[in-house]
Amino acid sequence: QVQLVESGGGLVQAGGSLRLSCEASGRTFTSYGMGWFRQVPGKEREFVTAIRWNGGTTYYAESVKGRFTISGDNAKNAVYLQMHSLKPEDTAVYYCAASLIRFGNLMAQFNYAYWGQGTQVTVSS
Repeated sequence: QVQLVESGGGLVQAGGSLRLSCEASGRTFTSYGMGWFRQVPGKEREFVTAIRWNGGTTYYAESVKGRFTISGDNAKNAVYLQMHSLKPEDTAVYYCAASLIRFGNLMAQFNYAYWGQGTQVTVSS
């Protein structure tokens, strides 16, 4: 059994920073990329950012470009999300995910096999 465990969420004032972590445990597996998604109650879960291990290519949603940075450790199946200049609209539950598809579109949720349980990020105005 594979588990992705997120940590680092919390409450922060607008303009502040947070760092989310996600690490895999349990059965070993090979991922080809990992990503972060977020969801607000009543809305669809949306793509935030992802990293492809082969080459280190990163992808960002327009709304977070320049403010969020993804990094990770392929060997550990771990991924991190550094968030700066946070805005109230960044408030959501953040989920990490791992993709087992070598050349999959990492912005698409259906290409991810494993998901974390989510961590709440709340940005106050």
